[in-house]
Amino acid sequence: MYFYFMDYSINQRIKKLREKLELNQREFSKLLSLSGGYIAGIEVNLRNVNDRLVKLIISQFGVNEDWLRFGKGEIFTKKKTDEKAVRILSLYNDLPPHFQDVVLGTIELLRKANDKEKNKQKNPAK
Repeated sequence: MYFYFMDYSINQRIKKLREKLELNQREFSKLLSLSGGYIAGIEVNLRNVNDRLVKLIISQFGVNEDWLRFGKGEIFTKKKTDEKAVRILSLYNDLPPHFQDVVLGTIELLRKANDKEKNKQKNPAK
């Protein structure tokens, strides 16, 4: 699916990207290690978008550079960023360290349970 935003500025495309990822300005800025005010300034055209920010957005979210810079093509590269993973990371980063440890432990337990389930399916009991 192609999204054409050629009439929009790069600043407006950054806002569209943030909205597509279902992130608020604070969550989006945190994932980029920037201040929320910086992102807000970009979205209302008070700040210019520099190459460093473009490269950061491309690497963090898997955004197509042509789309971001010029509004051409698809938003995401062929290796489309998993939007759920971005959302999970944002929520995780908002947690205090002791809750982050709980989340990691839970994910590890779920992965082990999933591995056991896969092994059962491959080697059903006779």
